[in-house]
Amino acid sequence: MDTEQLLASETLRHMVLDLRQMQTFIEDPLVITKADGVWYEDVHGRRIMDGLSGIFVVTVGHNNRRVIGAIKAQLDTIAFAPPLHATNPPAIELVRRLGEVTPGNLNTIKLLSGGSEATEAAMKLARQYHKQTGHPNKYKIIARYYGYHGATMGALSATGTRRRKTMFEPMLPGFLHVHPPTCFRCPYEKTYPACDVFCARTIEDMIQLEGSDTVAAVILEPIGNTGGVVTPPAEYLPAIRELCDRHNVLLIFDEIITGFGRTGQMFASHTFGVTPDILCMGKGMSSGYIPLAGIAFRDTMAEAFWGSDEDEVEFSHGHTYGGNPVAAAAGLACLAEIVERDLPARAREMGAYLRSRLESLAELGIVGEIRGKGLLVGIEFVKNTETREPFGPDVKFGVQVGKTALKKGLLTRFDPNWIAFAPPLIVNREHIDYMMDIFTDSVKETLKKVRG
Repeated sequence: MDTEQLLASETLRHMVLDLRQMQTFIEDPLVITKADGVWYEDVHGRRIMDGLSGIFVVTVGHNNRRVIGAIKAQLDTIAFAPPLHATNPPAIELVRRLGEVTPGNLNTIKLLSGGSEATEAAMKLARQYHKQTGHPNKYKIIARYYGYHGATMGALSATGTRRRKTMFEPMLPGFLHVHPPTCFRCPYEKTYPACDVFCARTIEDMIQLEGSDTVAAVILEPIGNTGGVVTPPAEYLPAIRELCDRHNVLLIFDEIITGFGRTGQMFASHTFGVTPDILCMGKGMSSGYIPLAGIAFRDTMAEAFWGSDEDEVEFSHGHTYGGNPVAAAAGLACLAEIVERDLPARAREMGAYLRSRLESLAELGIVGEIRGKGLLVGIEFVKNTETREPFGPDVKFGVQVGKTALKKGLLTRFDPNWIAFAPPLIVNREHIDYMMDIFTDSVKETLKKVRG
């Protein structure tokens, strides 16, 4: 197709993009044709800096020849192995290498092909584990409001974001929600640290009120994206780890976004010093070159799934493309890049510089809080910094800033009150300066418009 055909509304109207109103999209469509390093290029030849790693995915950069070469080489050998009968060398090697970088004794790994598959698998594993270890009534899953765990029905049932799931309700039974550690706007009207992480203690209250013999797991994102890069205080995750241990409740970390160097360590589990029972991984696992995901869980848990065929205790779960050899080859190459180039250290260094540039915007009088770890950073805008009063819902300040920045050549994650940055881990100071120059201009331009 030529450019005119690609952009024609009669062509695009038959597509359905993720969470987009197509009637609006076709009025000014963004069609990406190339990518290299930290840059995209659209159909008009316009360069756009990727300040979001696509969607928290591109860890090692676009057009990484090592990953591409690994995929090409694997295609010449075997592209698909029969998952019900066999595995393949790249999958075996990837499991071994992942076991070397996952926290604690999370050395048992099931390979999958997407984040929703990973969270679904983790919750199913938790339920089956309890059934096979003498606690068959443990089935309830506690999750958090504002959390997002995927698009399938089980993952959506754990999701606590209204806009993502209300049109598909009723959700599955057995899913409960608590407030996240949004210290900047505490739902309990408390103040940290005097609160003694009350939000973590409410989880124990829920377990006791529901009956600890009915609760299978707590699932959460160490840093919550959808609520605005919600970053917990240092005591929060250790407190949840301790209470889960006390009540025989499994702790699941959804690290689809925070894994593979994003927060400045290989996993956010390392960043916060807390090891879950089950860790969900995806996105940056293959840097977007091919669908790849997985779960890692405790070896001691894995023992509950060992037995004879007649016992029927194997994990009763599978996906067609789980352990795909081409995906595994991409994952191996991506992991090698992250480890050998020490990209988590790069994330720490560049994340600190990004925050310093964002902090310089405080003089504008609209920066409420800057949150995040490593190269996952969010900034919340407020109308009044003293009262923390947000801009009115009709203003959608963050959306205006994000759209303006995109027109100027910067891709971010924007919401009515906040913006998130998560560039590829190969980003350098010059890239961040470029991003922040566009972003600063976009904020000032929007502020002038809003204030008249």
